[in-house]
Amino acid sequence: MFIDIKGLTVHVQLAGPPGAPALLLLHSLGTNLHVWDAQAETFASGFRVVRMDLRGHGLTSVTPGPYTIGGMAEDAVAVMDALGIERFHLAGLSIGGLIAQAVALQNPGRVASLILCDTARAIPPPEPWHARAAEVRAHGMASVVDAVLARWVTPPNADTPLARGLHAMLLATNPEGYAGAAEAIAALPLGEGALKITAPTLVLVGDQDIPTPPEAAEALAAAIPGAKLVKIPNAAHMAPVERPEAVTQAIAAFFAPSPQDVLTTGFVTRRQVLGDAHVDRAIAATTDFDADFQAHITRTAWGAIWSRPHLDRRTRSLLTLAVLATLGHEEETKMHLRASRNTGASPKDIAEMFLHISIYAGVPVANTGIRFAKEIFGPKESF
Repeated sequence: MFIDIKGLTVHVQLAGPPGAPALLLLHSLGTNLHVWDAQAETFASGFRVVRMDLRGHGLTSVTPGPYTIGGMAEDAVAVMDALGIERFHLAGLSIGGLIAQAVALQNPGRVASLILCDTARAIPPPEPWHARAAEVRAHGMASVVDAVLARWVTPPNADTPLARGLHAMLLATNPEGYAGAAEAIAALPLGEGALKITAPTLVLVGDQDIPTPPEAAEALAAAIPGAKLVKIPNAAHMAPVERPEAVTQAIAAFFAPSPQDVLTTGFVTRRQVLGDAHVDRAIAATTDFDADFQAHITRTAWGAIWSRPHLDRRTRSLLTLAVLATLGHEEETKMHLRASRNTGASPKDIAEMFLHISIYAGVPVANTGIRFAKEIFGPKESF
């Protein structure tokens, strides 16, 4: 599909369930969205995977350079706005990682997690980038393709279908798009101190990466509070293409929290769904008698189930209400009706759900649920 962003025609590919948590994948300089093919195929089972060709790349239209990393970050956010996606996981490769950092810094509330692959805080010095931009403008992509490709894959893969595919991708890139993006990299200042990124972050790097070597990845991870670092063995600068299984496994492990993370995540999710006031009351009422039970439901219901990415909270909310109403758990049904204000399940959604379960669970069940909903939502809510 194609999306118009203030006159820029952006090529976008979508995969996965429309209601699932979103995962935006940003590609590297001189490539296109297909460098994430392997990861998109895997994660589309549980995510709404969004891939876009960057400005001047792939099938996205070309504008005169120089570009800026901040401007390309605005392109990415505008695409998600056009798709109606407010919050999303974000992964970026090389320049895509630079753009992803800018998105996370500019829009901290919108980035659920951040995956930075074969990238750095900046990629100095600027002079080679300006020289490369001038070269491709004057002589086309063929003048740089061999030198660039030699840094993208490890020597054993230098003469393989993988390398030939990357060669074709690079050669097909519009010179002005490549030059403008190269100038965006050149314009980035060297960073010092901590990056004010609040999203959980994974930094990935090929252990043989030359443009953004492992020490640059280590510095990037050290600059982001709590960031995790994973080195991909036998990979250069295109780790998602050269070692797709290892990269996919590292990302999947990042999305699966540790047991302690499950409890912490459970508290966060429980508050987000049920509200601070409800959770504060539950905590205040906890005694030695039910402390273990409270930890159990926080860990299992909220950390292990409600926090899974495969279903969005609206869907989980409707499923939960359907089951609770069917089983006649009145207090829990009322609690989750109130919580629906935080999950994105609208009164119309809930009315439709009760209509649906009236067929499978019985009219009295649906009638009771509707009565509770009308009491909680009040007469002004539209059904």
